[in-house]
Amino acid sequence: MTILPLTRCQFIIPVAAICDEIGAPTEALLTKFRLPASLEEKPQHYIPMLQAIRFAEAAQRSQGITDIGFQTARRLQFCHLSEKLRASIRFAPTLFMALQQFCKWASLEDTILSMWLERDDNHVRICGKLAGTTGVPHLEHSQWLQNVMSMHIVRQFSGPDWVPETMAFEARFEPGLETRSFWANTRFMSGQDSSWIDIPVSFLDLPNRARETPAAPHDDGVASFGHGIVSAVKLMLPSYLDERIPTVAEIAEMAGISIRSLQRKLSNAGVTYSDLLDGVRFENAAKLLRDTNSKIIDVAFSSGYTDPAHFTRAFRRFSGITPREFRGKWKLQQALVPVI
Repeated sequence: MTILPLTRCQFIIPVAAICDEIGAPTEALLTKFRLPASLEEKPQHYIPMLQAIRFAEAAQRSQGITDIGFQTARRLQFCHLSEKLRASIRFAPTLFMALQQFCKWASLEDTILSMWLERDDNHVRICGKLAGTTGVPHLEHSQWLQNVMSMHIVRQFSGPDWVPETMAFEARFEPGLETRSFWANTRFMSGQDSSWIDIPVSFLDLPNRARETPAAPHDDGVASFGHGIVSAVKLMLPSYLDERIPTVAEIAEMAGISIRSLQRKLSNAGVTYSDLLDGVRFENAAKLLRDTNSKIIDVAFSSGYTDPAHFTRAFRRFSGITPREFRGKWKLQQALVPVI
């Protein structure tokens, strides 16, 4: 498995909401599985996927929730996909081209998620698989999200009421009675080679109901995420900056490797954990200074600094100027950009 697979916070927010609604000790459960407590504020950030799945399973078992993957998936809509993926689909002229975009950018949702299309007689399967997770328990919670998100993409072309004839899970999983009654016209399968839903082949030519003007082709600034530990840690850390930042030992545990192995992997990449953390803090602060009007002290706290003076010194070490000077320089540059 890729070291430290990640998923977007957006996909665990409904689980936390379900727990809150029934009076469960949500924050304690999140803390137990080393997940950030302020998920609502970070839908686009990333968290360790396996910890998220364990949190969902623990919530289901301890609170007597039936099919928490289904309960979570029914709270998600097309608007909850990443902005990049939504835009790619909105501008696709046909469902076939939208599904091609989904396959291309699936790793924006889960960093180890692969999606592809398979022909099956007069149907096409929209298949998904989390790389390297064979034998990992309780993956049905994640596979529900994969299948339902595929369904929401199809609905952008077929209409809001469409449901698949078949929904399949790679996990050995049998939906409960409530779930089956909700999906009365859908056949469920488990123990498959991948998770998938099927659509009629004729759907592939359906036009986009959004009727957006196609965007001009361009080189995307978003690349597929690297599979190394450095890329994963850099992608995950922003979720924790305003809370308790994980220690090296905790990062190693999340990745399922020893502390020594983690430190060796970082050393081979030419960095230390402290280097990574400082870099992520700076990038987070620079983004907030550019994109928001937050006070400097709030930017410091949101970037993991408890002492504003320490924040200023650390920021100057990276940029050569203070946070206030950085923001002023950025605003001046923006003011000089000609309006087309």
